[in-house]
This record gives sequence, structure tokens and C-alpha cells, in this order.
Amino acid sequence: MTGTNHELADRQAALVSALVAGGPLPPGFAAGPVEAARRALLRKRGGEVARHWPLLAAGLGADWPAAFAGWAAGRPGNGSLRDGWDLARTLRERDALPPVAAEELAMREAAARYDGRQTPRPRRLPAVARAGGAVAVQLAGRVRLLRPARR
Repeated sequence: MTGTNHELADRQAALVSALVAGGPLPPGFAAGPVEAARRALLRKRGGEVARHWPLLAAGLGADWPAAFAGWAAGRPGNGSLRDGWDLARTLRERDALPPVAAEELAMREAAARYDGRQTPRPRRLPAVARAGGAVAVQLAGRVRLLRPARR
């Protein structure tokens, strides 16, 4: 790569970091438009996560956009499935996971193995998962909610 191409690549990487990973504003860019673009990308990302985690978004209701944006700001995206899973786990740790979202998380964790780093993989062996009082079980590839979350 030539010096000019390398400089351009570095500037592009810095801009992407500022837009999606909370990086500093690169030199030569106006703060207002970059911030507007960053907020728009967070809204889009939040909408994608809500499509994969509808009960999480519904459980948070009108607080969903702010809750997601607050959690996602400064974090690069890992895909909407994983972002929703990570957010749900964070809310569970804070005892802030709505009951309907707890049920959704328990069902997902019974169905798939996810370590927070790698892509979730379907479970092959029977599994039990708990979240917010909800209990889900997976047996032979079928997941059932045994106990709903506390309301």
C-alpha cells in the first residue's frame, strides 16, 4: 500500500471508530455531523437488535431507544443477535431485565450456547436456563418455558 493509501485507510478507520466504537473525533471532521451520523447509526443498530429480540425491546417499551443507545455507545457491534444477548445479560446482572425479556433470554440460553465472544451455537444436549425467575428447558431440540418470570 502506498503512503497516501495507508493514510486514507488510517483516516477511514479513525472515522469508523468515532462513528461506531466511541473513538475520538478524527482531525478534519466537524463534530456536529459526525455526532448526528453516530446517533443515526445507533438508532439503526437498535432497530436491528429489536427485530432479533422483540420481547427485550417490548419489555423496555419507550425506554428501549435510550437503554440500547446507552449500552451500545462506545461498543462496536457484534451483530444484532449477539448485541441483544449481551444487552439482556447486562440488564439481568443489574436486576433491570423486564420479565418478558427474562423469558426470551432463558429460551435463547436453553436453545443455544453463547460465551459472549463467539457466535452462538445450537445445544445438542439437554439444557436448563434461568433468567429473572424464568426457567426454560431444551430437550431434543425443542425449547419450552417451564416457569414464567416474576411479574
